[in-house]
Amino acid sequence: MTGMLSKILSGMASIAMAAMTIIALPMDAQTAAPSADAASKRKITVEKPDLEKIRKETLDPSSRFYFPKLMAKYTRNDTTMTNEEYRNFYLGYMFQEDYDPYRVSPYSGVTDELRLKASHTKEEIDTIRKYAELSLRDNPFDLRQMSFLVHVLKEKRKDMSAKIWEYRLEHLLGAIKSTGTGEDAENAWYVIYPMHEYDMVQLLGYEATDAQFLDPGVDYLTVAPEPETQKRLRDKVAKGFYFNVEVPQSEYIRKHPETLDEIPAE
Repeated sequence: MTGMLSKILSGMASIAMAAMTIIALPMDAQTAAPSADAASKRKITVEKPDLEKIRKETLDPSSRFYFPKLMAKYTRNDTTMTNEEYRNFYLGYMFQEDYDPYRVSPYSGVTDELRLKASHTKEEIDTIRKYAELSLRDNPFDLRQMSFLVHVLKEKRKDMSAKIWEYRLEHLLGAIKSTGTGEDAENAWYVIYPMHEYDMVQLLGYEATDAQFLDPGVDYLTVAPEPETQKRLRDKVAKGFYFNVEVPQSEYIRKHPETLDEIPAE
């Protein structure tokens, strides 16, 4: 069984690499220009998550971290939503019934060719916006579509709407950063979707060059620094980053047991 599972997960890592699209993610988490006091409250604390505690809290209607409560705050653009709430919101989604770590929205690839263009007509901007918003209604944690939406909203001069989505994007990325350092398997970043691994390394100024599945439940992305990253960090550039995907992998197998039957036994 272990060999079969390894083949499945290695194959999915290859698919993720092949599907990777350039995404320009913001480096500055101060989109809303908060006060010094607010910025202090927003400071990210790095701590390995207690997934069992998060599971219980986000499924408990009496908890302040009950997932529907967090989704309601997120949806109404509540800027009082704390880093801890974003962390529970992001990681807690793995324990919701509709969670499927490898499900792809039918809207996500519709505008791929348009997004590669340096500039767009008004009609093209409207098209990209339409399908990005449809994708995000289908999957509110699609960081890639969120980034595309930010860019087309800025291109259309819808600055306030762009700031709202940029704020969400940066705080969801902050939730990932709060789970570890990515420097080794013990301090791996926790992600709810494998594609978020690529969003994170690009946020940090790297390009993923290879993906490896490390049993149990850890992915390793080999990276190459962008020119500006190389110049800034010099001999301190990272060679790769580790990601914890134990829950996404187990959930995929639980919800798609037929996949095991498709792989011949060794």
